[in-house]
Amino acid sequence: MDVTATLSLGDPLEPARKATAQMLQNRERTFSLPQPFYNDERLFAIDLQEIFQKEWLIAGMTCEIPTKGNFMTLQVGNNPIIVIRGAEGQVHAFHNVCRHRGSRLCTTAKGKVAKLVCHYHQWTYELDGRLLFAGTEMGAGFDMTQYGLKPVNVKTAGGYVFISLAEHPPAIDEFLATLNHYMEPYDMENTKVAIQTTLVEKANWKLVLENNRECYHCNASHPELLKTLLEWDDVTDPRADQGFKDHVAASAAAWDAEKIPYAHASFGLRNRIVRMPLLKGTVSMTLDGKQGCAKLMGRIKNPDLGSMRILHLPHSWNHCMGDHIIVFTVWPISAQETLVSTKWLVHKDAVEGVDYDVERMRKVWDATNDQDRRLAEENQRGINSSAYQPGPYSTTYEFGVVNFVDWYSERLLNNLGAAPAPYLKGVVAQ
Repeated sequence: MDVTATLSLGDPLEPARKATAQMLQNRERTFSLPQPFYNDERLFAIDLQEIFQKEWLIAGMTCEIPTKGNFMTLQVGNNPIIVIRGAEGQVHAFHNVCRHRGSRLCTTAKGKVAKLVCHYHQWTYELDGRLLFAGTEMGAGFDMTQYGLKPVNVKTAGGYVFISLAEHPPAIDEFLATLNHYMEPYDMENTKVAIQTTLVEKANWKLVLENNRECYHCNASHPELLKTLLEWDDVTDPRADQGFKDHVAASAAAWDAEKIPYAHASFGLRNRIVRMPLLKGTVSMTLDGKQGCAKLMGRIKNPDLGSMRILHLPHSWNHCMGDHIIVFTVWPISAQETLVSTKWLVHKDAVEGVDYDVERMRKVWDATNDQDRRLAEENQRGINSSAYQPGPYSTTYEFGVVNFVDWYSERLLNNLGAAPAPYLKGVVAQ
């Protein structure tokens, strides 16, 4: 850590870091986390530093920056980031911070520029981050080559833009190659965001993820979603009956005929891709189960592709259907506040009001997101009580939550430089 950031007084979070590692090493694996993990601001700061500033995050979609000069901005903790399309289609990512006096360069969520110009003193940067102009006021000896924008690691695959603020981010190329293969039928460069929503939940980001990683609560809470969704991710799920297995087999035969990838692919506990059918007679996550967009995506001819589910920890889940794709990302704001972003993508030539109706397409997940918000917020209120203590997960219905907490625990201990917990022996978290 930069000593200037700690005023030469050492890391003020060091005691909290040690306590955090100790709690993770001593916790019971199949129980929820100790209370500070959900409501302590010091532990939240550690989450930002050791998870969100070191792991790979989904910054957005390549279709959001289709041509040279298109940019999008995002915020990772206190770090403003810019992702921009440069020459020859290359995607760059930088800290959205001028090298002169630190002002943000781009102040809008999206836009298009010829060059990156700081509004404060007009320092000007090329789209690849090189400083082009700083004015004669800096003196004849000023070396512009030393003051380019600070880069952020960036990779693209399957229409997604991944960034990592780490100096040495974890390996991800094997997953990205598989993601490219599974997303090929969608021709993601020829898509567009039909609608985007953001929802602020008054709950810790891990509670938002835990809620997503199980459908134990679905029957009681998500009537709209269950008009189309089958909760099981695999025929090996111990709850899956023979009727579900037969439905999967029939669907797989149709997908094979169209050369649509569907087999379960996992990369440790961090990433998973699997295509599962929707409820029989439905083809899309709409209230009536019919197509949300008349124009199918990419080379797809059969609308009945079920939902290809993509998991990317620490913060994203996705549903890819034949007619549209839904991308969810989670962004921590504070120990007890989280922003959830939802994007609905369609074929770029689909016409709103002709091929799709935005309100109809978003209705199921608008309802589901709000239902999940209320669940997470009530979860947070209870956890804040002095009566809270870690409770047991169901290893049958909540195995996805156990996997998420295993991944989180392994990565946090690893990034803290602490010894792994005994219960994580053999767990491949990546």
